[in-house]
Amino acid sequence: MNNIEQRIENDRRLLELLSQSFPNIIAASTEIINLEAILNLPKGTEHFMADIHGEYEAFLHIIKNASGRIRRKAKEHFGDSISDDELRELCTIIYYPEQKLELIRAKIERETADADNQQMTENLADFYASTLNRMVEVCRIVSSKYTRSKVRKALPQEFAYIIEELLHESPSDTNKQAYVDRIIETIIQTGSAEAFIIAIAGVIQRLAVDQLHILGDIFDRGPGAHIIMDFLCDLHSFDIQWGNHDALWMGAAAGNDCCIANVLRLSLRYGNMQTLEDGYGINLLPLATFAMETYAEDPCDRFGPRLERDDATHNEKTRRLIAQMHKAISIIQFKLEGQMIRRRPEWHMEERLVLGRIDKERGIYTYEGKEYEMMDSFLPTLDPEHPYDLTPEEAEIVRGLHHSFRVSDKLQRHIQCLFSHGCMYAVYNGNLLFHASVPLNADGTLKEVDLDGHKYSGRELLHRIGMTMRAAFNADTPSREKRFAKDYFWYLWCGKDSPLFDKDRMTTFERYFLCDKSLHEERKGYYYLLRNQPEVADRILDAFEVEGSHRHIINGHVPVRVAGGESPIKADGKLMVIDGGLSKAYHDTTGIAGYTLVYHSRGFELIQHEPFENVDEAIRRGTDIVSSKHIVEMSGKRLRVCDTDKGADLRRQIAELEELLYAYRHGIIKERLRK
Repeated sequence: MNNIEQRIENDRRLLELLSQSFPNIIAASTEIINLEAILNLPKGTEHFMADIHGEYEAFLHIIKNASGRIRRKAKEHFGDSISDDELRELCTIIYYPEQKLELIRAKIERETADADNQQMTENLADFYASTLNRMVEVCRIVSSKYTRSKVRKALPQEFAYIIEELLHESPSDTNKQAYVDRIIETIIQTGSAEAFIIAIAGVIQRLAVDQLHILGDIFDRGPGAHIIMDFLCDLHSFDIQWGNHDALWMGAAAGNDCCIANVLRLSLRYGNMQTLEDGYGINLLPLATFAMETYAEDPCDRFGPRLERDDATHNEKTRRLIAQMHKAISIIQFKLEGQMIRRRPEWHMEERLVLGRIDKERGIYTYEGKEYEMMDSFLPTLDPEHPYDLTPEEAEIVRGLHHSFRVSDKLQRHIQCLFSHGCMYAVYNGNLLFHASVPLNADGTLKEVDLDGHKYSGRELLHRIGMTMRAAFNADTPSREKRFAKDYFWYLWCGKDSPLFDKDRMTTFERYFLCDKSLHEERKGYYYLLRNQPEVADRILDAFEVEGSHRHIINGHVPVRVAGGESPIKADGKLMVIDGGLSKAYHDTTGIAGYTLVYHSRGFELIQHEPFENVDEAIRRGTDIVSSKHIVEMSGKRLRVCDTDKGADLRRQIAELEELLYAYRHGIIKERLRK
C-alpha cells in the first residue's frame, strides 16, 4: 500500500462523507477547479473597530460608508465625470437610500410643481436612470474581488437575477448596450426603481466589508447599544472579542446583581436610559420612586449625569431625578459588592469593603489608619453596624431589577448573539485580537492567574475564562460551577487579575465620595506598562501561537490620547491600539472620534474619524464623517486568498478532494450519479 492509499484508508470515513456532496469524478474535479480559482482572488477586506459604547449613529454610518472606502472608490472610478455634489448625493443614496430618495423625489416634485405631470415623470425617470447606472458601476467595483457565487448569495432574492445580469455585462460591450439600457428602462417603467436602488445599496454596503471584527465594548455610555446589537445579529459576517462592558451586561443578563447595579449606575451616570427602558424593557419606576423619597432632601450634587455641553433633552427636573436614582443605585451597588467580596474570599478583594470604613456622623472615611473628609455623608440607608445589609426597600428593588433583566427576551437574545459570534480572543490572518490585556509579571512574562482553584496564563487563561462565562448560561452546568460562573462576571469587571480590567483596584466609591484625589488612582497592570516593548509583544504572540513574519496584536480598551501626541502604533508596529474614542464621552480626551483599522489586499490602513454630526444632517446635506487615512503597513505584493487563514482551509479541502479523486479513479470508493 503506497502513501496516498494509506492516507485514504486513514481518512476513509471522511471521504465517504465527502462523497455525498461530490458523488463522482466530475463533481470533485469541478470543485477543485473552483477552489483553486478562489485562492487567487484578492484578499477580502477586514474592518476592525473597538469600544463603540452605544454610539449607534456614528457606528452605523462608518459601517455604511465602509470607513470612507465607498466614497474613495467611487471618486477614483468616476473621476471628473461627476461633480462633487453629484458624488455626495450618490454616496448618501448608497448609505441611506430610503430617506435620501424621499427627499430627492420631494425636491423634483417641488421643482416641477408648475409644469405638467409628464415633466415631473421625465425628470424622475432621468434621475432614476442616472442613479441606477452609477450604482451598478459602484456595485461592480466592490464585488470585483469575489466569486459570482459569493456575490449571488449577497443579492436580495427578489432582484437577484436582474442585478447579476447588470453586474456581469460589460458596459463597453456595444452588442449588449441596448440589452442593459432596456433593463434599466423597464425597471423604471414598472415603478420598481426605488426598490431596486435600495436593494443595490444594501449589496454595496454588504460587499464593501468582507469581515467585521469588533474588539469589545458595544455597551454603556451611548444611547443605542441595543440598536447596534439588532444590526449585528442580522449581519452576514462579524466576530467580537468581549470587552469589560460587554461582560458586565452578560453578567447582568445571567442574574448577577452586582453587575445589574453597575449597569444601572453607568447608565444613570451618562443620562442614558434608552437602552435599559426602550431597548430591553427594564422597569426603573420602583428605583425612581425609592430614590425620590429617600433622597428628597439631598442635593445629590456628586451624582448629576454627565451630559454633552449642548444637551437639551434633559430638563432640571429630569436631571434631579437621575441624580437621585444614580446615588440610590450606587449605595445599593457598594452593599452588593461587599456581600460578593465576603462570599468570594479567594479573590482577595477585602480592600474594597469600603462602606465599613465610614463614620457618617462625622463625615469621615478611615483608610490605612488615616482619616479622610467625605464630600457627601448623607447615607440614610447605611447601617453602621451592618453596612452591607440592604434595607427591605432596597432588597425589593434588587429583586425587581433581577427579574427584569432575566425575563428580557431581547436582552437574552442579544447576549446569545454575543456568545455565538464571540470569545475572549481570536486569531485571524496573523493578528491576535483581544479587548484589553493579557496579564503579565513585572519582567514581561505571562502571569499565572487563579481561576476557581486552578492556575492559568496567556492563551489558556483567556480560553478558560471564556468557557466559564459560557457555563453561566448553559443548562447542563453543575449548580456549584454555575454559581461561580455567574459571580465571576463581576470579577471580570473589576478584579485585579482580570484581563478585561488589569488594574490594582476600581475606585468608584473614592471618586464619588472622597476629596483626596490620591485615593482616586487606579494603577494599571504590567501589560499596559510594557506593551510598547517589541519583545513583550513577541512573547505574547508566541504564547498564542500566532505565526507569520507580519503578525500583530490588535486591541482597544484604553483610549489613545491623540491630542496629547500618543500614537496607536506601538512595539515597533507589532501592536495596534484602536480605541480612538468613538464614544462622545471620550472626544475631549482623545481629540478625535474613533478609529477603524482596515486590512485589505494591499496591507493595513488606520482610518481616523472626526466627530459625526447626526444622521439627519448626513441625509439632508450629504455630510459624511471626515476621515483621514494613515498607512500602517503595506505589502510588497497584493495579498490573495491563498495568503490567508481561509486559503489554508481551502488548501486542506483541495487535498481532501484530491484524495477522493484518487479513490474514485482506483475503485476504492464507488462513483454514483447525482440524483
